[in-house]
Amino acid sequence: MEELTKTEERIMQIIWELNTVFVKDIIDHMSENPKPPYNTISSVVRLLEKKGYLGYHAFGKTHQYFPLITKSEYRKTSFRKLLSGYFGGSAESLLSFMVKEEKLSEEEIKKIRNIIDHQ
Repeated sequence: MEELTKTEERIMQIIWELNTVFVKDIIDHMSENPKPPYNTISSVVRLLEKKGYLGYHAFGKTHQYFPLITKSEYRKTSFRKLLSGYFGGSAESLLSFMVKEEKLSEEEIKKIRNIIDHQ
């Protein structure tokens, strides 16, 4: 699975939320003002389609896009890359980082222990 840029990922988040979209729907759902140009978003969507993240239904010259990869599949792949790239593939290093750097609350630590105990 090819890695996404920040912009591509932001657009995929919108598509995963809405499930089927036209480019106009993506722009309408974006929070920035002014909204990005239609052609810019259309170009990014076409790149996502070429990368295999999106499929589409054609309605004349208009395309309705839908995700070919679930958010869960993308999350798993991204997490594996994060774990191997920044933590040497060590879940222990990741958890240690989370506890030290993220200042987890006692409640969050209890929940993590509970998850581990039930695996």
